[in-house]
Amino acid sequence: MLCTQQVGRPLFLALQDYYKQRGGVYKLAFGPKVFYVVSCPVVAKHILRTAALKFDKGVLAEILEPIMGKGLIPADYVTWQTRRRALVPAFHAAWLSHMVGLFDHCCEPLQASLTAAASSGSPTDMEALFCSVSLDIIGLSVFNYGFGSVTRESPVIAAVYRVLREAEHRSTFYFPYWNIPGASYVVPRQIRFREDMEAINGTLNDLIARAQATQQSADLADLEARDYSKVKDPSLLRFLVDLRGESATNAQLRDDLMTMLIAGHETTAAVLTWALFQLAQKPECVAKLRAELDAVMPPAGERVTYEHVKKLHFTRLCVAESLRLYPQPPLLIRRALETVELPQGTAQSAVTLPPGADVFLAVYNMHRSPSFWGADADEWRPERFLEAYDGANTGGWAGRAPYVIPETQPASHGGAAGPPPPLYPNETAADFAYLPFGGGSRKCIGDQFATMEATVVLARIMQAFDFQLVDDPKSVGMVTGATIHTENGLRMLVKKR
Repeated sequence: MLCTQQVGRPLFLALQDYYKQRGGVYKLAFGPKVFYVVSCPVVAKHILRTAALKFDKGVLAEILEPIMGKGLIPADYVTWQTRRRALVPAFHAAWLSHMVGLFDHCCEPLQASLTAAASSGSPTDMEALFCSVSLDIIGLSVFNYGFGSVTRESPVIAAVYRVLREAEHRSTFYFPYWNIPGASYVVPRQIRFREDMEAINGTLNDLIARAQATQQSADLADLEARDYSKVKDPSLLRFLVDLRGESATNAQLRDDLMTMLIAGHETTAAVLTWALFQLAQKPECVAKLRAELDAVMPPAGERVTYEHVKKLHFTRLCVAESLRLYPQPPLLIRRALETVELPQGTAQSAVTLPPGADVFLAVYNMHRSPSFWGADADEWRPERFLEAYDGANTGGWAGRAPYVIPETQPASHGGAAGPPPPLYPNETAADFAYLPFGGGSRKCIGDQFATMEATVVLARIMQAFDFQLVDDPKSVGMVTGATIHTENGLRMLVKKR
């Protein structure tokens, strides 16, 4: 059993140090609380897929329930089943294809800000800009709400950011003092949180009421066959309100929307931040990326489409590699509902989890382990996904198959063809050594949306601008809560190409 003594370091980095000492599964103590830390894909696959029904979200659900309620991430299994059946069809092929144009539309204020920064010659915090554009995309695609956060900050936007910070605070604080009766009326931080939640809930409830007031009930097949280029409101909220047979309460719809807001905002911003951080240090990758962008991307003023995204092979690998080196989140959390015997994998000995045992799935460790990614596991090298890797002494791990880039084919605008083919390497090809969106039945349903969003934004800014780090790369640092952030922003000098 180990005790964390590395004050000031992100938890996931401390867990990586212990992994190197103690192997694929070990115990970690936080005072009286004990966690099992899993850094082995064989064991992770057992927890996430084979024995998934024997686990719930545990500590994570306790942290997020006051924010997300019964949304997909913290929901109990029964609620999760019901909501997943309703939400997954919303991410159908026609809608995802239409969203590519919306991503491009939301890039326009970002590009205007970068043009102004290039003219001024002053350093620009790209992490902050990525947070803003990601929030704008979520607002329009999920709620049909224009945050406009690249150019302004409204009280609702400020409340959203503070709630995100509170979620991170709760994910790392050792004692849940916010559960003490009356804390939300006495503790200044919790008073602010209660007020922020009231402001956000008021906005979400108003949006739900507006959507319901203009409801146009339709069967799933009809919704999937819509020509979204002619739909005034193409949001997920509109889909859920119009879907015939969908009987979610207003409270459940609010929980769904809040979950998508939190889960879909800073995660994409973080991926973009770290992709740009790495590209700024790798001119050979920038040259390869630019060659692809110049050959594939439409000029400014002409919309990016799903067909363009499918041809951005190297750009998508840049996004995938950033998700590998900087997984969002770096830890997945589960709690055993009953006794669970784990496969040994790369653990020093087989482990049996007692009922109630809390588990950290250390995604950061698995994504950077030489056992699963080779001697250059800490290097940012997008082409690695095109290579097979068998590993050595990996306790039953099947190895990584090379990612096969999907053939170029027309985008489907009907429901019968199902979702677009995977546009990024996934957990199956890596036998669970790659878990950017989790795995198994509770894998993130927004994976295609998130990767396409990051691809379009990265492509647009790299097509038009050059970026230079202001600070020494070693001083940028990493801090974490729900996602991996820079320590003090990503300051860059911007120049027009």
